[in-house]
Amino acid sequence: MDLFESLKDKINGKNLRIVFPEGEDPRVLGAAVRLAADGLIQAIVLGNPDKIQTLAAAKSWDLSKLTVRDPANDDLHAKMVAAFVERRKGKATPEQAEKIVQDANYFGTMLVYMKEADGMVSGAVHSTADTVRPALQIIKTRPGVHLVSGAFIMQRGRDERYLFADNAINIDPDADQLAEIAVESAKTAALFDIEPPRVALLSFSTKGSAKGPQVDKVVEATKKAHELAPDLALDGELQFDAAFVPTVAKQKAPDSKVAGEANVFIFPELQSGNIGYKIAQRFGGFEAIGPILQGLNQPVSDLSRGANEEDVYKLAIITAAQTLL
Repeated sequence: MDLFESLKDKINGKNLRIVFPEGEDPRVLGAAVRLAADGLIQAIVLGNPDKIQTLAAAKSWDLSKLTVRDPANDDLHAKMVAAFVERRKGKATPEQAEKIVQDANYFGTMLVYMKEADGMVSGAVHSTADTVRPALQIIKTRPGVHLVSGAFIMQRGRDERYLFADNAINIDPDADQLAEIAVESAKTAALFDIEPPRVALLSFSTKGSAKGPQVDKVVEATKKAHELAPDLALDGELQFDAAFVPTVAKQKAPDSKVAGEANVFIFPELQSGNIGYKIAQRFGGFEAIGPILQGLNQPVSDLSRGANEEDVYKLAIITAAQTLL
């Protein structure tokens, strides 16, 4: 089944509420209108109501199925300020919080934290830092998880689908962090019908073919990941060809239960991860869906500032599906 048809089936009827802090952007508002019209989510858009109404009128969009909230003037403001001060535990005064929660990303994140929304999609206008920082400060990571990482679903056609991580957040994760990224990525992969997850921790070495501290990190991360998830099909260190190509795997890693069959690829650091997914996207014709933020207590998704309306629509569906993890 097509990935998004599968995800739609998963969220259909759940009445999940997704907040869009950038409601004055036509890409975001257009996607929210479509999602609400399709009955997939309850869309909450943030911004100046007059500006949003003017934009909708110019596009002949029906806002009747959306909720529009203004961070600068909302009935929840006083309660939100108190909740923010309590959550930040002395790091913000009430006076500072008054100003902070009027920021659209902080307001949207607080809606998620206060259970007024189930997830958030932002980043069409804001930077990754502006989107992720409030989530790290307020929502924080799930119990037992120590960092947020970014994954991409790489899809070509209807049925060819892989997961790449971390391609968005952690510049140079250590062995413990890399192990956690591997385990969290397997959970994400399963949610998006990449099953069963078979995780390869990538390197420029396969099973000791090269030496160096970069290789040692991946070897150690593989051991730690096995400790975290003993039943997970996972192996490393593997070069990409050994992880992906069965004939190469037989030669380079004949005893591996993952080599040649991997569908989840963990890059050793951000530089190679970012380069790798863009090569697959541009040379290989894969659609790169994401980044999907992993590890948060409640889902927050970061759009590319080059996103179009369809990207917003799809990432909102992904975000809603993440609430089911």
